[in-house]
Amino acid sequence: MTGATSDHAPRPEIIAADAAGIAQAAALLRDGGLVAVPTETVYGLAARADRDASVAAIYRAKGRPSFNPLIVHVVDVESAGAIAVLDERAERLAAAFWPGALTMVLPLRPGANIAAAVTAGLSTVALRCPAHPVMRDLIAACGLPLAAPSANRSGGVSPTRAAHVVASLGEGVDAVIDGGACEAGLESTIIALREGGSWQVLRPGPIPASAIEAVLGQPDDPVVSTQIEAPGQLASHYAPGKPVRLEAQSAEPGEFHIGFGPIAGDVTLSATGDLVEAAARLYALLHQAAAAPQPRIAIAPIPEEAVGAAINDRLRRAAA
Repeated sequence: MTGATSDHAPRPEIIAADAAGIAQAAALLRDGGLVAVPTETVYGLAARADRDASVAAIYRAKGRPSFNPLIVHVVDVESAGAIAVLDERAERLAAAFWPGALTMVLPLRPGANIAAAVTAGLSTVALRCPAHPVMRDLIAACGLPLAAPSANRSGGVSPTRAAHVVASLGEGVDAVIDGGACEAGLESTIIALREGGSWQVLRPGPIPASAIEAVLGQPDDPVVSTQIEAPGQLASHYAPGKPVRLEAQSAEPGEFHIGFGPIAGDVTLSATGDLVEAAARLYALLHQAAAAPQPRIAIAPIPEEAVGAAINDRLRRAAA
């Protein structure tokens, strides 16, 4: 449900990221409400993952297509095992990257107490164990796994601050826990583990494919699927609402220019060419560009290396 806050209270209610705020947010979630919460990647729009009506409220608030599955957030590997079947590869990845910015698409465990809408009818489920202390404390306080896509209208720029959530979703969410700016600034890396030892990165993110290869080795006979198995796979996504031109060495008339490295722009992702800093600033600057008076956006070239691959993935979809 939404409307879990008082009829007389402004919505969304801004909640402090302290013990009292987390207890309040947990009560809202147990009652079926929607709460935006910071993670180390972006702000997520959380609802209890075991109740159809709560999950439906996520899709409704975001305007999200029902065929686009959600990520379920858990507090530890044991909780993940109650929802999905974790093989030896999944356990190795969890040991290496959980808690953290890795989502695994795994076989849904028969009888798992997860609303059908979470998986969009697939036989797999996307799971992540987040590292952000506020999100971890909230999951523990709820005693429930939480479905939590990014807390913005579907297809738009993901939020890295509480104010972005309010601007995008407004009264469509009951409350926002204000935990400040998100550290990584890009959504989690998503990997699908296939039968026979194969695996596929479905969405690049803060954890590069090379780090996954260091744990699993290169996939044998890679199986590549084009169906929507996880968030962030739609061709047009992360859009700021204006035309976006990539690889822009300089601005053309009517363009707000986002720079990188030696290309200064109107603003810069990182004056020193630091890709981690660029990832953390990407969505905030896209929000700034969307609010600028110029009708178009130009973005400087970003190296296709390490987290730069994830930045370019988001930019290509923003420009589509």
